[in-house]
Amino acid sequence: MAGPALERFLSDEAATIRFGQDLAMALHPGDVLALSGDLGAGKSTLARALIRALADDAGLDVPSPTFTLVQSYDGRLTVHHFDLYRLADASELDELGFDEALAQGAVLVEWPERAAGYLPAGAVTVVLKHQGDGRLAHLSGDGPAFQRIARSLAMRDFLGRSGWGDATRRHFVGDASARSYEIVRLPDVEPRILMNSPPLVLGPPVRDGKAYAEIAHTSRTVAAFVAIDRALAAGGVTVPEIFSQDLDQGFLLTEHLGSGPFLDDGRPMADRYVAAAELLAFMHGQSWPYRPEAKPGVVHEVPPFDRAAMTIEADLLVDWYIPAVTGAPASDAVHDGYQREWNALFDRLAEAETTLMLRDFHSPNIVWRPERKGHDRLGILDFQDALVGPSAYDVASLAMDARVTVPPEIEKVTYDAYVAARQAAGDFDADAFAEAYAIMAAQRNSKILGIFVRLDRRDGKPTYLKHLPRIRDYLRRALAHPALAGLKAFYEKNGILEERTL
Repeated sequence: MAGPALERFLSDEAATIRFGQDLAMALHPGDVLALSGDLGAGKSTLARALIRALADDAGLDVPSPTFTLVQSYDGRLTVHHFDLYRLADASELDELGFDEALAQGAVLVEWPERAAGYLPAGAVTVVLKHQGDGRLAHLSGDGPAFQRIARSLAMRDFLGRSGWGDATRRHFVGDASARSYEIVRLPDVEPRILMNSPPLVLGPPVRDGKAYAEIAHTSRTVAAFVAIDRALAAGGVTVPEIFSQDLDQGFLLTEHLGSGPFLDDGRPMADRYVAAAELLAFMHGQSWPYRPEAKPGVVHEVPPFDRAAMTIEADLLVDWYIPAVTGAPASDAVHDGYQREWNALFDRLAEAETTLMLRDFHSPNIVWRPERKGHDRLGILDFQDALVGPSAYDVASLAMDARVTVPPEIEKVTYDAYVAARQAAGDFDADAFAEAYAIMAAQRNSKILGIFVRLDRRDGKPTYLKHLPRIRDYLRRALAHPALAGLKAFYEKNGILEERTL
């Protein structure tokens, strides 16, 4: 049975080039794109545009592989361009290394009919035909690649509705979630960010009939980002201006705050961490709406960082980290002892100061803008999962940055700058904050140990394992507070703080 199909009319060569960019933005390793059409139908133009978009090089030389049969290019992902016009038999694909190419990256095939029966079931076919002064592109397929391409074409339609239909698209960044970001450009206009945030797909129930994301209060739609963005902007925090939005599909066209890294060549700089701590102090000294609007009539209820959310996050350590380092699931005794220690600490948080907690306030989500003044030097990103929780959490997220080693002296000046700013603004219980900071730092870093192992074992992303020694060191720092003596003893007894190689 034939799979789903789409059609696009390409009025001229510029439209064909944009279509090539749309295809390129959707490709993942292992995808196969089969290009069919008569001579002169535009296959070479389309292939060239796609490859240049992946390489982010509009002038890249992309010769036809008619005689070499295959050309390979490196970019956001490796792409192998096959031209099978001169292929005598489909079995010759073995000699050309087709399977190896598929394992290395994406594959683009011209004249795919000469490889009948050889292409994988998930291949997407693009047939180009002349139509009037332009050409018609007919796409068919069945599988994730086709679905991603359909979404990419919907993003182009969204750009069109936003007045940016002719924009060039380039991959910007992705993250550990399903979200992705592109830089889009028009001549003589500041570039903008195209955000692709599909509705969250809930996983299977893990506790009390609820999925992990439900218990941890992970945002489900882009409306959360929009509502929090508008609230933060109204409160004097520099966040991306939103120029256009499609809440149903999860598309945003936003301001590009710049690419100034918060780190200096990968190293934490004390003055920048101090500036970020002072921004947090400014934020925590004011009241925030906990029912902000994404648009008139669409309200986002900011969830609480309640005990259930704190617990299921912390449990990632026993669910993923302990089995990885010991080779066996955690015993019932370990589970029970772990829960007992954490519940005692969560009891101590009952009176802690709460505020709008951004949840991932650390270097990847902060843009450094040295040409600006005051708090505007810091552009803040990625806050859609914000909760109402202890103010200490975001300070711990910053001062014990999961993606970069913050030495103890920079952690201290960051922490001290926050406390000084809060004390200068009015009454502030520094002792209570110190305890909450230690508890939140221990909870967050315990969670991260589990998440990074899960990203490796479940999601096939082993690069996160390199961060584990740093996270263990942060845990040791947090557990030094007297209030965490019981949890520290438990971690030491069960070898959680020992250096391990996974």
